[in-house]
Amino acid sequence: MNTLIDKISSYNLFNYLLPGILFVALGEKLTSFSLMPPNLITALFLYYFIGLIISRIGSLTVEPILKTSKILQFASRKDFVKASESDPKIEILSEQNNMYRTLCSMSIILIVLVVYDQIKPNVPWGTHVNGIVFLVALTVLFVFSYRKQTRYISERVAIAQGNQTE
Repeated sequence: MNTLIDKISSYNLFNYLLPGILFVALGEKLTSFSLMPPNLITALFLYYFIGLIISRIGSLTVEPILKTSKILQFASRKDFVKASESDPKIEILSEQNNMYRTLCSMSIILIVLVVYDQIKPNVPWGTHVNGIVFLVALTVLFVFSYRKQTRYISERVAIAQGNQTE
């Protein structure tokens, strides 16, 4: 267990585990849903996975909405990679930036969960469909996350090879 904990990076801790723990704790307080697992090991994996989902939702929805609305403006990938090579603090700041995005996403998801908790007795399709909808949504989320990560890697490879794409 200690070896596993030692391998968790600060990025994983602050962008997956912490938001997962906060989401479950706040979800317990604000809704009728209970996500508390029976033991610590299961809890850590569940919190991490929930945080991962929250982070991906933030990356795929919150970030593009904020960019489109001009609330955020990013440097080009090429400029980011080059600047990161000369200033290691940029990576740390980017990690913190991603944590804020994930916490923003967590807040939005909690709002949706609270609203759903209030209306769930009145949903026309019944609660038996929830599991199927959740699994389909999860699949779509991870397909698009995979696509985005692959694009990100390809861009970094191109920059490293001197192809200068953004």
